[in-house]
Amino acid sequence: MSPHLQVMCGPLLRYDTVEADGTYRGACMLVTADAGSVYSPHPSLKLEWAPGQSKLPSSFMNGDGRVSSEEPHVNGHAGFGPQSLDITGTELWVHHAENDNQTFTFWRFMYQIPLADREMNVRYRINQGPQYDFWVPGRQQNMRWAAHSCNGFSAGVDPDDFRRGKFASGFDPVWSDLLERHSRVPYHVLIGGGDQLYCDALIKEPEMQEWVRLKTARDRIGCSLSDEIKTAIDRFFFNHYCNAFQKGAFAKANGAIPMVNMLDDHDLIDGFGSYPDDIQSAPVFSRIGERGYFYYLLFQCFIVDSVDGTDLGYSHVNPSIIFGGLGPYIKAPSHSFLTYLGPRVYMLLLDCRAERRKNQVCSEVEYRMVFDRLDKLPPEVDHLVVLLGIPIAYPRMNFLENALESKFNPLVALGKAHSFGLTKFVNRFNAEAELLDDLNDHWTASAHKKERNWLVQQLQEYARRTRTRVTFLSGDVHCAAVGVFRTLVKGKVDTIEPKSDYRYMLNVISSAIVNTPPPDGVLHMVSFLSTKTHKTMHYCDTDETMLPVFAKGSEGSSSKYKSVMGSRNYCSVWRDEKTGDLVFDIRVEIERGFGRTASYAVRAPPPAW
Repeated sequence: MSPHLQVMCGPLLRYDTVEADGTYRGACMLVTADAGSVYSPHPSLKLEWAPGQSKLPSSFMNGDGRVSSEEPHVNGHAGFGPQSLDITGTELWVHHAENDNQTFTFWRFMYQIPLADREMNVRYRINQGPQYDFWVPGRQQNMRWAAHSCNGFSAGVDPDDFRRGKFASGFDPVWSDLLERHSRVPYHVLIGGGDQLYCDALIKEPEMQEWVRLKTARDRIGCSLSDEIKTAIDRFFFNHYCNAFQKGAFAKANGAIPMVNMLDDHDLIDGFGSYPDDIQSAPVFSRIGERGYFYYLLFQCFIVDSVDGTDLGYSHVNPSIIFGGLGPYIKAPSHSFLTYLGPRVYMLLLDCRAERRKNQVCSEVEYRMVFDRLDKLPPEVDHLVVLLGIPIAYPRMNFLENALESKFNPLVALGKAHSFGLTKFVNRFNAEAELLDDLNDHWTASAHKKERNWLVQQLQEYARRTRTRVTFLSGDVHCAAVGVFRTLVKGKVDTIEPKSDYRYMLNVISSAIVNTPPPDGVLHMVSFLSTKTHKTMHYCDTDETMLPVFAKGSEGSSSKYKSVMGSRNYCSVWRDEKTGDLVFDIRVEIERGFGRTASYAVRAPPPAW
């Protein structure tokens, strides 16, 4: 680069929305070490594009080599001459590394691009450095996008077990498949559905050990927040993000496909928001959540509230933002987003973490602000995708939840007593059963069931009133599945066709793009429970079930479990312009570590009621 910049992370791209006049709003961010960087003049971003000169292949090849008749394709088109835009970076934030007295600057470049009739390739470079590119849609084009979740490995998983052949890391194979598809027919947006990185290793920092090793939950709750722990928390989040967002195929994707992200618990720390109030409010634990949320906004959304403000969102630098109420443990408002994915498609990314507590997912304030914005969507919108990090139509685990919460659970008692090697059965924060925070996170948990049912009914009414097909998109559970809500049919009445049923809402579940699938026993339990009748919402004429999407395994043989797939995956999405369907193509890893995927597509029909 000239002038030289000592790059720590980036370039990263973020997409926000397209405004009513066809203006595409996005941003680029670069993190630099102040030592060794030249900031006179300030870093500069140069964008170049040529309206109408898109060059895309006339056909799209499936991962198995066959030409697909399902994927969209665009032919090249000659048009207007090249255009360019030069943007001077602004200092969004300066990170101070206390231990070695170094500083690092976050440079944000906000840009607006007028969309043309056809999609365009936009080339960019910073300080005359390496050239990168991304794609923006045509003015009346519904976008192609990819969705992913769980982009990291849980503790105790060996990443090398998930790489084969040419891959140097178990993080890369499925990401490489996504990028290979992007190179042929590009995605306009990359949706992060939660757990874009795993921050649980924070508790391994040296300064955290005294807190971690305290014998009882009461001791950890009462532990004061030292300056050393504060420094360790910030150092960990900064270094962990710079490392995770700057290596391998994931880093290539971040610089080639503009991101739109929503967090889940591991973006903070495992289970944050689903523990009892005393541990959540404890000085050390609440600090982890606050700083984790700050760094999530900074690295994943390019937002700093003290710089950008937290007003109602209409004058915010990101027009898609929807502020909710103040979090009970994170002293910041929730940040949801309502973003344009085409003239017929919008996505609501609902912040289900900032205001979460053990008996609440989102506050009344957040819901009120969200539905107020939904009511202002243009009337031609016929698909609304609601991103919820955790599935909302998924088999119940209440029996397990009740067992783990019981004071008579012998495994919890033995774990607390450090007996028979069962110490890991209880978590390190409050000595409850290790799985309990995961179960308490679920929409189907007993503490959240009422709120869940209310939200589904509100979206049903919204769908009916506005003639909009609502579809849920989720991650979290480390497997692929598709749940569905639909109108309950009583007696011998014929089933209502999905296109005519405003209650018909798919819950497409795509997880994980990196992390290990659940053990076979868990998949067996989920598959077994998916066949059970759930009468939870029969009172409002709503049935729910899981769809048998996976009749065949990824290699073509008969599948053991029809409604759940225990392989790594991501989801490729587009609107079929002939039918109006929104197509969700779950791309499932065929053989672990080799970077090839198989297609499992489901369709959300347009509204016909």
